[in-house]
Amino acid sequence: MTVRVRFAPSPTGYLHIGGARTALFNWMFARGHGGQFILRIEDTDQKRTVKGAVQAIMDALRWMGLDWDEGPDVGGPYGPYIQSQRAPLYRQWADWLLEHGYAYKCFCTAEELKARRAAAKAARGDQSYDRRCRLLTAAEVAAREANGIPYVVRFKAPTEGVTVIPDVIRGDIRVPNSQIADAVLLKSDGLPTYHLANVVDDHFMDISHILRADEWISSAPLHLNLYAAFGWPHPVYAHLPLVLNPSGKGKLSKRAQAFDDHGREVLVKVEEFRDAGYLAPALNNFLANVGWSFGDDREIFPIEEAIPRFELQDINPAPTRLPYDKLDWLTGQWIQEMDVLELARAVRATLERQGHEVSPEALLAVMPALRVRLKKLTDAEGFLRFLWEDGGSAAPATDRLASAKLPAEAARRGLQAARTFIAAAQPLDTATLSAGLTAIGESVTTNGKAGPFLGALRLAVTGQEVSPPVFESIVALGRDRALARLDAALAALPAE
Repeated sequence: MTVRVRFAPSPTGYLHIGGARTALFNWMFARGHGGQFILRIEDTDQKRTVKGAVQAIMDALRWMGLDWDEGPDVGGPYGPYIQSQRAPLYRQWADWLLEHGYAYKCFCTAEELKARRAAAKAARGDQSYDRRCRLLTAAEVAAREANGIPYVVRFKAPTEGVTVIPDVIRGDIRVPNSQIADAVLLKSDGLPTYHLANVVDDHFMDISHILRADEWISSAPLHLNLYAAFGWPHPVYAHLPLVLNPSGKGKLSKRAQAFDDHGREVLVKVEEFRDAGYLAPALNNFLANVGWSFGDDREIFPIEEAIPRFELQDINPAPTRLPYDKLDWLTGQWIQEMDVLELARAVRATLERQGHEVSPEALLAVMPALRVRLKKLTDAEGFLRFLWEDGGSAAPATDRLASAKLPAEAARRGLQAARTFIAAAQPLDTATLSAGLTAIGESVTTNGKAGPFLGALRLAVTGQEVSPPVFESIVALGRDRALARLDAALAALPAE
């Protein structure tokens, strides 16, 4: 069997993190079996379609590194890949169902249906459609059509027996046919519902496996009966485990913000993870662990190494919460392993989104030291604020530069000596600065150790309690800016 899987989001907004996990698992399965990964846009619900959502979804998938073999932007032999452009095909097969007795025209208005549901609810009865139009004679149907009464097309679901859903992850799921409603397949506007479009597209696009969220288990009996009515073989089903709120209490909803154990809001959009400074490889690593395990007690792995191991039967069907603290840890681990140049580029892009412009040279100077200090790319903003804020006009207070081991007078002598050294240092690099400034520090402190002085020097040139090491910070600032900040610090200290 040639593996062909699809990720088929509705363009009703952003790419949800649960949808991203579904996309990742589909992509991994396709890549691991030499198959195709298809992107299909299911936009039949035109009222909920959001302008720009398709592009936003594709941008999020690309940021994750997920590429597709066929889709709206790349084309393919089974296109078009946007459902609203395939309406004639759905109409054709809805008519086929009508002609062969597997569907019927329903003339009930929305108001009538609403009233019946309210009455059934009040009586604590069955609120699903009561199938009254299923009983209309051919003459009654013709009369309603002649009067121009609009209608929808409903499926004639079986009312007796059992439908078995064969699921690779969960085994056979048995559903009494009495629980399957006569679902609407074609709306009065001529567009299909999800159910008809989904089955028709999966058949004509030769989809071999359907990996989707377990919330669709309830629709699987309808889909299987549609396949049977058409006489088509159905794809292999694999319903993925439910993604829970980080607190473990309830589903991670698309339409409501999630909260962790401490009541804090958490991220749900893929673009939010990007903007919050998480790395795409770390996010993929994290999502692959949600319901599946690499094995060998290994938690950190590039997704390329996971692909050969990924099999549907190894997915745990149990609901799984998203441990966001683990994502923080994973991102920090991935950052530590990044090439310095690659990390500098990533940090620069993040800083630009935050509204800061920093030269590549400055970032390359601090990245080796900063790499082990970052948990997320956005953490760099706090460390590097001194590079775009004017520290020369706001020198640190004297009591912050002096200490028991570095009296004010010694601090002045040390900073003056440091200024003279930095002004003449050739080249201005960390090795040169380390040798010269460490020697100055050892000569001015009361205990003969450079630490207290280097701390004061870092505060003088960055104005920050937390920053990269002082040597890297001076190189990043550049000679002129570093000297200007030392001048401001010296002006704040009492004269000898």
